Amino acid sequence: MEKIIRYTLGSLLMIVALNAFGGGYYGMAGAKDVPIELLEGSPFKDYFIPGLFLFVFVGGSALISSVAVFKRHPVARRVSFLCGFIILVWIAVQVAIIGYVSWMQPATTIAGIIILFLTYLLPQRKAFI
Repeated sequence: MEKIIRYTLGSLLMIVALNAFGGGYYGMAGAKDVPIELLEGSPFKDYFIPGLFLFVFVGGSALISSVAVFKRHPVARRVSFLCGFIILVWIAVQVAIIGYVSWMQPATTIAGIIILFLTYLLPQRKAFI
């Protein structure tokens, strides 16, 4: 059962990482075809900073977590939990700023919840001293 949890969690984290890297790059490149009016009332004048945050924090934490889970690293549970939390905060802030605009928002929320659940099920590894 541990192997199934590990591979499912690691794969989901990698999918989130790839999606966040793609979306983050798209935002930093100007997010062509996304109305800038969605950012009215927000602290952002364009999509560069949100894209950078998505790329670095969401994508980066998901990639690091995926590698840690696949390598069975002792910090895998901690970084995966942190990644799930970052994903949920990202989506909450995004919806608060621009509202519901895409099926990706609930899909990403579900992915974040599944990551937290699978992380909870993942056995804790002891670090070698």
